Amino acid sequence: MSGIGQRPLGRSAVRVSELSYGGAGIGNLYSPVTDEDAAVALDSAWDAGLRYFDTAPHYGLGLSERRIGAALRGRPRDAYTISTKVGRILEPVSGPVTGDDLADGGFAVPAAHRRRWDFSADGVRRSIEASLERLGLDRVDIVYLHDPDDHGEEAFREGYPALERLRSEGVVGAIGAGMNQAEMLTRFVRDTDVDAVLCAGRYTLLDHQALAELLPAASARGASIVIGGVFNSGLLADPKEGARFDYTEAPGELLDRARSLAALAVRHGTTLRAAALAFPFGHPAVASVLVGIHAPGQVADAAAQFTADVPAGFWQEARAEGLLPPEVPVPGEGFPGEADAR
Repeated sequence: MSGIGQRPLGRSAVRVSELSYGGAGIGNLYSPVTDEDAAVALDSAWDAGLRYFDTAPHYGLGLSERRIGAALRGRPRDAYTISTKVGRILEPVSGPVTGDDLADGGFAVPAAHRRRWDFSADGVRRSIEASLERLGLDRVDIVYLHDPDDHGEEAFREGYPALERLRSEGVVGAIGAGMNQAEMLTRFVRDTDVDAVLCAGRYTLLDHQALAELLPAASARGASIVIGGVFNSGLLADPKEGARFDYTEAPGELLDRARSLAALAVRHGTTLRAAALAFPFGHPAVASVLVGIHAPGQVADAAAQFTADVPAGFWQEARAEGLLPPEVPVPGEGFPGEADAR
């Protein structure tokens, strides 16, 4: 890739940068990040050309939203796109605050709030109002239903219609759902009028589940896919012993496959990280790749890897060696029906 471009999100007027900023890390995911480091990381992302920033109330019990809002507040409002999510209401804990959120949510922040699942119409509006207050903004561009896996009935019956009304009122520009699975996202794409869905971990160099139904459905319906978890929890960033895949230690077979892909990348003068970031764009429904960043140095690396060249020979040899199935589309080769899908 030659640079960080921008793409439209479905049929909406919202545009997203092809490389986008995932805000979980600066919500103190697993370990603390100082306010200063978070601010520098966000400023570095802006300087590198990232213009789409994703966050959620879940991330650090609102800390990620506050930090992203503070970093963007002085920027021209039409120059960036911000998404947040609904489905978890943050409720203050009464009495003294003891302990942190690591055990419950995975974030190194004081456990001053508890999360309550709520995909009702009222819950959606309350969640967005609270997010706007934390962000210090008067609007968000994209709102996703966040992890409705065990709340599908309420999400489809109440949560989605509430988002559709907010979109028609102009409160939000685009709507969708964000999940770590492809099946329910496919249902959202087929059965509703979402603009986009955020699919984490299910369309990567090692996991192609989204190609079976979700990506074709998105192309057919004119919806966009934002890909998160492109490194599959770290395995595709650094396939070392003990590396994680989907938050747990990677099985030996996947570790071996990741190492083979890494060696192949070196032979072709590129890196595994660059290939992992480029891979989703082989499919025309993909609009952006979301990368979790919490340290300033990670921004420079992500931007450099994203814009690095991944030779066609890498993809060809990956198929020849059985590291990629022949039916999986890869960047640069075109895609059947691509012109129609766009």
